[in-house]
Amino acid sequence: MKKTLSLLGLAILVSAGTVQASGYRIPEQSVDATAKAGAHIASADGADSSYYNPANMAWMKTGGWQMEGDLTYIHLASISYSDDRSFTRNGESEQENFLLPTLFMVSPEYNNFRFGFSVTGPYGLSKRWEQPFPRTFAEEYSLKVFDINPTVSYKICDYFSVAAGPRVLYSTAQVSSYGIVSAQGYTASRSLEGDTTEMGWNAALSARPTKNMNISATYRSQVDLDLSGDAVMSSNTQLLPVSTGGDVTIPAPAVFSLSGAYSFDQITVDLTWDRTYWSDYETLAFHYDTVLRNPVLIGAFALPKPKNWEDSDAYRVGLSYTVNDTWTLMAGFTYDNNPVPDATLLFDLPDSDSLLYSIGARYRVNAQMEIGAGYLYDYKKSRSVANGVLDGTFTDAAAHLLTMGLSYSF
Repeated sequence: MKKTLSLLGLAILVSAGTVQASGYRIPEQSVDATAKAGAHIASADGADSSYYNPANMAWMKTGGWQMEGDLTYIHLASISYSDDRSFTRNGESEQENFLLPTLFMVSPEYNNFRFGFSVTGPYGLSKRWEQPFPRTFAEEYSLKVFDINPTVSYKICDYFSVAAGPRVLYSTAQVSSYGIVSAQGYTASRSLEGDTTEMGWNAALSARPTKNMNISATYRSQVDLDLSGDAVMSSNTQLLPVSTGGDVTIPAPAVFSLSGAYSFDQITVDLTWDRTYWSDYETLAFHYDTVLRNPVLIGAFALPKPKNWEDSDAYRVGLSYTVNDTWTLMAGFTYDNNPVPDATLLFDLPDSDSLLYSIGARYRVNAQMEIGAGYLYDYKKSRSVANGVLDGTFTDAAAHLLTMGLSYSF
């Protein structure tokens, strides 16, 4: 049975979760997206457009198949928490390292239709705390989400194209906590594991008023992840642990993106705004197959936990500079505000507003093959909070992403 939230984005890597955008969403899934800080909607023109903007598949210049495989290394720095009440409540999260593979494919054109396919990890999180006070809430929290997304685009005319496709999301989750959960000194622990497979959809619209301009809109539907599995809970107020099945629902939120790109000779500028609809995440409630009788376990693990997240906006700018037929340079910047209100901020996801800086390059090996790399630094602002549970400041949160990939056309 599983839970949700935990560190911010980065996650999904090969399977884990981690931190990139606010909340537990991970926008950077390809070389170009990492190198341009996620400003890769209207300007997407490679195989990864099958994920970022499938309507742009209609404008691809090559007539054959296009494929791209990428691997992202994600490093999450240790987050420090300093409590204003007592140094005994201070803590530092563990550093996290992940690998995230992704795959993209676009077919040749068939009577103005093209077909795409992508395998990505757009949501995830992971956070571990070892100190007594933080681990009471989040000794380990992880969520992995994999998105398998076939798409189809149709070129209506030389100026408009549309696209849509179903999404299959497979997710796994794991959570454990241990510590003092009452003023009387009672302790409780919980270990949970679960998984689920759910369905969603996405759609895109692309307009090209001129050959140098692209205006695009994309939408990904919300998907409720109904995780179910097994839980083991114990307390120092009872002899035997409780083993039971259970379930919990968390959202993979909807995302709307509006983007415009314009090419000035060798330079392409992409301006993107996206909104993530985190406001659907109102409550975290675990349901157990076995009725809990122990009041300590009920208070610690069975009562619904309010979240009341807010919709968040990200403002992105990406630049591409075609040096020559061989080299393309890229850079990007994003301001991303976080969805977690002070009232419900805890150690599972100590989120804050972030600034993202990125650079990258692509090198064309020959007419069919291109290799590339992108680097992104995600700086999280310090955040002070006093909400009845926490009274202190989180600092030093940051993430480093390095994406390397190879694209091939045939």
